[in-house]
Amino acid sequence: MKGLDSLDWIVIVAYFVVLLGIAAWVIMQKQKNTTDYFLAGRNIGWFVVGASIFASNIGSEHVVGLAGNGAGDKMPLLIYELHAWIVLMLGWVFLPFYARSGVFTMPEFLEKRFDSRSRWVLSVVSIIAYILTKVSVTIYAGGVVVSALLGIPFWIGAVATVVLTGIYTVLGGMRAVVYTETIQAIVLVMGAGVLTYMGLNAVGGWGELKATVGPEYFNMWRPNSDPDYPWLPLFITSTVVGIWYWCTDQVIVQRVLTARNIKEGRRGAIFGALLKLMPVFLFLIPGVVALALKMQGKLEWDSPDQAFPVLMSNLLPSGLRGLVAAGLLAALMSSLASVFNSCSTLFTLDIYKKLHPNKPEKELVRTGRIATFVVVGLGLLWIPVISRLSDGLYEYLQNVQAYISPPIAAVFLLGIFYKRINANGAIATLTTGFFIGFVKLTLEITKDSYDPGGFLYKLADINWLVFGAYFFALCIAIAIGVSLLTPAPSEEKVAGLTYAGITAEQDTENKASYNWVDILVSIGVLGLVGYIMLSFSTLLL
Repeated sequence: MKGLDSLDWIVIVAYFVVLLGIAAWVIMQKQKNTTDYFLAGRNIGWFVVGASIFASNIGSEHVVGLAGNGAGDKMPLLIYELHAWIVLMLGWVFLPFYARSGVFTMPEFLEKRFDSRSRWVLSVVSIIAYILTKVSVTIYAGGVVVSALLGIPFWIGAVATVVLTGIYTVLGGMRAVVYTETIQAIVLVMGAGVLTYMGLNAVGGWGELKATVGPEYFNMWRPNSDPDYPWLPLFITSTVVGIWYWCTDQVIVQRVLTARNIKEGRRGAIFGALLKLMPVFLFLIPGVVALALKMQGKLEWDSPDQAFPVLMSNLLPSGLRGLVAAGLLAALMSSLASVFNSCSTLFTLDIYKKLHPNKPEKELVRTGRIATFVVVGLGLLWIPVISRLSDGLYEYLQNVQAYISPPIAAVFLLGIFYKRINANGAIATLTTGFFIGFVKLTLEITKDSYDPGGFLYKLADINWLVFGAYFFALCIAIAIGVSLLTPAPSEEKVAGLTYAGITAEQDTENKASYNWVDILVSIGVLGLVGYIMLSFSTLLL
C-alpha cells in the first residue's frame, strides 16, 4: 500500500476542520432537555433525515466488508444492500404509528402497544446487540482502516477514532450527529464514486471486468442445495434482518423521529431508500475490480477485506487518495456516532428514567453521556470474538443479526398488523427468542470444542441462513399461539397503534401527509431494486 502524501493530508485536515466546525456550532446551541439532545428537537427536514439514514447505515464495515464480498466470491450477500424496498416500509408502514405515539425509542413503543415487560426486555437486548454488532464491528473495521492509512498499530487507530467521535457525539447529542452525518454522506459518495470510475477504467471497462472474473461470478442467486448461500433461506432471513434493522432498530428509526412531521419523515425515508442503492456500485464493484486487477497481475492483496484500501492507495492520484481516505474516516465516524447516541438514548430513557422517574432533564442528558463511554468500552472487549464467527467482517455482522432479529421483527410486525397479539404473546416471543438466539450464537463460537459427530456440534453447524428462516417462523408461531390462549388486549390498548385500530381522523391525516410525487418515487425505487436483482442473476448475465 502506498502511504498518504502532503496533498492527501491537506484534504483530510480540511474535511475534519469543516466537520468539527459544524459540531462546535451545534454544541454551542442550548440542549437542556431530552427532546433536543436525543431527537434534535424533532425539527429536521427530509434531506438531512435521508442523508443521516444513509450515513448511519454505511460504516467502515460496509466499505471494507462489502468490497471484501466482491473480491471474495460472496456475491449472494449483495441482497442485504438491496433493502431499499424495506426502507420504504419504514416511511409508509411503520413511521405513522411511531410518530402518532410520540415515542423516543422502540422499546417505549412496545410498552404502549403491549406492556412494560416488553420494553424492559427489548431495551436490554438492544444494547447487548449493539455491543455484539454495531459497536465492536465498526471499531474493528475502523481500526483496520486507520492503521492501514496512517501506518500505526491497530488498537491505537481504533481507540483514537473512538475518542474523536465520542467527543462530539457526547457533547453535541443527536443534532450534532445528523448534521455531521449529512456532510459525511456527501464525502463518502464522492470519494467511493471516483474510485469506482477509475477502477473500471484501470481494469478496461465493464465488459473487460466481466470477461476477467467470468459472467457467472456476478450471480447472486445460488440453488437451495448450496451449502453456504441457498437462495430461499437467504431471501427469507435477509428480509427478516432487514425489517428488524430498517423498521424497528433504534439507530435507524431515531433518524425519522427527528423529522418535524410525518411528511418530512416519510420523504426522508424515501430519500434514504434511493441512497441505499448506491453501495452496490460504490463498494461492491470496487471489490470485484480489485479481484480483476489481481487476476490481471496489476494489484496484490492478501485477504478480500484488504481489497478496498489497497485499491484506493494504489489507484488514486495524490489528493483524490486523501478524499477517499476522508470518506472512509467519515463512514467510520458516522456509524460510531449513530450507535453512541442511540445506545445512550436507550439506556437513559428506557432503563435509567424508568428506575428514577423524577430525575430532572439535565441529569438525564448527563446520564446519557456517561452511558456512551460504558458501551464503547464493552464493544472494545468483544472485538477478539469477531474473527471466530466468520472469515469475513460483513458476513459476521449478518450472521449475528440473524440470531437477534427474528423475535423483534415478529413482535413488531404482528403488533402492528394483528391486533389480537397481546402482551403475553409479545413477552413470550421476545424472551424465548432471545434465549434461542443466544444459545445458537454461543454454540457457534465454541463449535470447535464439540465432538464432530455429536448433537451440539450438528446444532452449531446449521447454516445460519437456514436457521434464521426457521427461527422466524417459530417466533411467529409463539406470538400467535400464546396470544390466542390468553385474553385479547383491550380496544383502548390497540387504538391508533395497529391498522385495525386506526380512527377515521388518523387515516385522513396520514393520507394528507403524502402526494403523487412520493408515490411515484417510491415505485421507481422498487423498480430499480427489481432490475438490480435481475441484473445479478443468470437471467440477464
